[in-house]
Amino acid sequence: MFERYFNKVDYAITHWMAEHGINTLRIGLGIIFLWFGTLKFFPGLSPAEELVRNTVFFVEPEFFIPVLAAWEVLIGIGLIAGKLMRITLLLLFLQMPGTLLPVFILPEVVWTSFPFGLTLEGQYIVKNLVLVSAGLVLGATVRGGKLVSE
Repeated sequence: MFERYFNKVDYAITHWMAEHGINTLRIGLGIIFLWFGTLKFFPGLSPAEELVRNTVFFVEPEFFIPVLAAWEVLIGIGLIAGKLMRITLLLLFLQMPGTLLPVFILPEVVWTSFPFGLTLEGQYIVKNLVLVSAGLVLGATVRGGKLVSE
């Protein structure tokens, strides 16, 4: 009796997750990009501003940071709207390698003790693995792919 009830509830929950997971992932990822990008438009407001300035030292920050901000805001808007997903995901995947630059250019800012001890900046960078993974999942749906609960 309990097993039948459990299976019924489990099916309902996993079906709901499959039904809503992709849109929730897309919108949540979009909010992150929109939020982080918008912060970069206001000097001193983004916690990543100093990291960007020190990493991309070969480009004038007063030019580069607003361009990066606009780029991230476009990704966010595209994800939230769910339109032009191929272009939006292309922008996301073109932006992501740049987020890894501090690992190579500023390792002293990323690690407290290599290879496991991460600074707050290092954690900020490593979390991008989740953003890339989310982009891959969303990319699998551009031709109509879906999650299924069975």
